Amino acid sequence: MIQLNPDYLIFQTSNGENIPCSAELVTIELIGEAVEFLEPDLVRNASAAVLHYFKNELGKNFVTVAEFSEALEKVLRGFGLTVKSSETEAEPNAKPGSRVCETDLCELAASAGKGFELIFFASLRDHLRQELNSSAEILRFKGLRGCVKQLTGSQRWCGRCQILNDQIVEYLRGCMSAESKKNSCSLVVW
Repeated sequence: MIQLNPDYLIFQTSNGENIPCSAELVTIELIGEAVEFLEPDLVRNASAAVLHYFKNELGKNFVTVAEFSEALEKVLRGFGLTVKSSETEAEPNAKPGSRVCETDLCELAASAGKGFELIFFASLRDHLRQELNSSAEILRFKGLRGCVKQLTGSQRWCGRCQILNDQIVEYLRGCMSAESKKNSCSLVVW
């Protein structure tokens, strides 16, 4: 029997085919376009954590793509991220035909101009209210990482970026709970 590379797992696809592949490559494929907004070290660490879980804790070399995807989502949620895999076209809990409103946080940050964070948070709340009044079922805010770097003026992710990242997510959650008493909708931030 051929020995498997230490950072590889054998993935069973939905059609029953077994394919040996690097956990990191599968992670990048599952994350899809959102990988552009993530630090490479974060992706490597997330895939290493999932690989360690399956190989060392569960003693498995064979996993389904669905099992790997589910474990990866848990790891990324642990990092404070919400990422959907490229295998799902719609939101995971979305009903077919549900109304999804998407907002680019980088555009909101750019429109804040010289007011930076102070004006950004006010315009974010106004925008959230408008979307809630439009009877949306899913509010999706994209570009969080780029928005944070833009507001902090940082080229690389730093401690201040992480603090502002967490503040924006908490602010959106707080606004949702305060504003959406009459409207039940989901919030996705990535």
